[in-house]
Amino acid sequence: MDADYGIPRELSDLQKLRSQYQPELPPCLQGTTVRVELRDATTAADPIGERTIKRFFPHTYGQPLVHFLRETAKVPDAQIITEHPAIRVGVLFCGRQSPGGHNVIWGLHDALKVHNPKNILLGLLGGSEGLFAQKTLEITDDVLATYKNQGGYDMLGRTKDQIRTTEQVNAAMAACKALKLDGLVIIGGVTSNTDAAHLAEKFAETKCPTKVVGVPVTLNGDLKNQFVEANVGFDTICKVNSQLISNVCTDALSAEKYYYFIRLMGRKASHVALECTLQSHPNMVILGEEVAASKLTIFDITQQICDAVQARAEHDKNHGVILLPEGLIESIPEVYALLQEIHGLLRQGVSADKISSQLSPWASALFEFLPHFIRKQLLLHPESDDSAQLSQIETEKLIAHLVETEMNKRLKEGTYKGKKFNAICHFFGYQARGSLPSKFDCDYAYVLGHICYHILAAGLNGYMATVTNLKNPVNKWHCGAAPISAMMTVKRYGRGPGTASIGVPALHPATVDLRGKSYELLSQNATKFLLDDVYRNPGPLQFDGPGADAKAVTLCVEDQDYIGRIKKLQEYLDKVRTIVKPGCSQDVLKAALSAMASVTDILSVISSPSSVSTPF
Repeated sequence: MDADYGIPRELSDLQKLRSQYQPELPPCLQGTTVRVELRDATTAADPIGERTIKRFFPHTYGQPLVHFLRETAKVPDAQIITEHPAIRVGVLFCGRQSPGGHNVIWGLHDALKVHNPKNILLGLLGGSEGLFAQKTLEITDDVLATYKNQGGYDMLGRTKDQIRTTEQVNAAMAACKALKLDGLVIIGGVTSNTDAAHLAEKFAETKCPTKVVGVPVTLNGDLKNQFVEANVGFDTICKVNSQLISNVCTDALSAEKYYYFIRLMGRKASHVALECTLQSHPNMVILGEEVAASKLTIFDITQQICDAVQARAEHDKNHGVILLPEGLIESIPEVYALLQEIHGLLRQGVSADKISSQLSPWASALFEFLPHFIRKQLLLHPESDDSAQLSQIETEKLIAHLVETEMNKRLKEGTYKGKKFNAICHFFGYQARGSLPSKFDCDYAYVLGHICYHILAAGLNGYMATVTNLKNPVNKWHCGAAPISAMMTVKRYGRGPGTASIGVPALHPATVDLRGKSYELLSQNATKFLLDDVYRNPGPLQFDGPGADAKAVTLCVEDQDYIGRIKKLQEYLDKVRTIVKPGCSQDVLKAALSAMASVTDILSVISSPSSVSTPF
């Protein structure tokens, strides 16, 4: 192993206290017996892309939904696994660090050792690169001691590299065979779990004995679908950022002369910005999804904020706090098109200092209009997924600059009569992702780690560990697993040249639902937030006492228990079978036939490909 990995940490008194916290387990994960119920075969939510997904995943598509049951559950078809032969499991971090990741490994380790003390857990050092190079660290109680309930990924390290090319997949397979792994657990977000699904399919096709399991861990909160309610790390990130935002709100209210522009992490989706707004009540938030849906230009956004500043000035308020997601810059149509031209030229080998002279006339005009510091940042080489280096583009400074210019113009023209506009900018990016995880993330991650073992004990491949009913106490959580291929969609259209994933099944980032209850809650309070300064400070992250059990607002307001509703539907179907038996009355039979005919007709229309909106 590398000397930098897995070494004991020097812990503060608070860290020591946190390391002693023992997360709770739901009843279905307790004991030494695995009880698994294989439910109906799954299907893709995207019926148009279903044929493509089947073609890419012939061995792992259509697998059943899985529930893990408590010992006392009376389910006659449940599979009871009491024999647990010794296995070897590898685990790695992929993608950006997210608070709670260490607890996934802790939960997996504890489950392995409870069911068979001879089980081995190998941490792969440095993420996917460590997998390819077969660099391992055996995870033991001693190694885990100073990493329990702690932030970061420093026990094993991480990588943003993908397991996607033929060479990478073959290297992963060779490593799993050489290390004699029965299971490989990949901890990460959308991209990492897409890779996990493709790897699982390849292993199944070549009869490689290693089973692949994915875990939803990403601070962006964008790995959400009908099976996944939340991601490990999102709760912590939002709580830490909300306190920072609230502190700034209090400062703004105290000085009464500054507008703070705060950029938050989020990349393709604005979940962090939305959640932090609902927790801390700043005056305004601009969501990338709103901008994209309404096709707002950078001029539109500037005017919208300036109008808000002017409205506040009319109430004798010359301060405020405005939140922006880091992905906002790519949501603005003309800026996105400019970025695509720049990235295309960079891929052709054009040097950054020659780019401006080779842009199309309209792109050149926009490029020259932008401040010098933004021009320099737009010329940075794109990420591996062809997106801009969003963390390096100071969108908040750009918007503040444009707003200041417009407000000075209005002041000079006499249409604005408030005080001179003063802006202060912040980027809350790296301050939160290494935080001690919240109680929720500690519990959630630890439970997911246990589920990973249950998946492997059941001999399943290509699944993601899932927990639903998360807004309720841990003892009410529903634990299970869903095939990753059932969560996939197929892009049929793209924006710009960097859309290599068109036609290839993948997990795509879930954006903020502008028809959802969370956005509705924001809309209902937008005017109050803007004008009334109803700033709310949730305080520092709490591990005990008041606030410790608080969960994300967006988790609690949405009705997300998809698995619970599937079970409820099954109960209704079972009742129909019980009531409508040969020998029942003609009236009962007629009523059942009429009702079922209506239901199937409606469902056929709703689920037909023509009725499904096209994903972009």
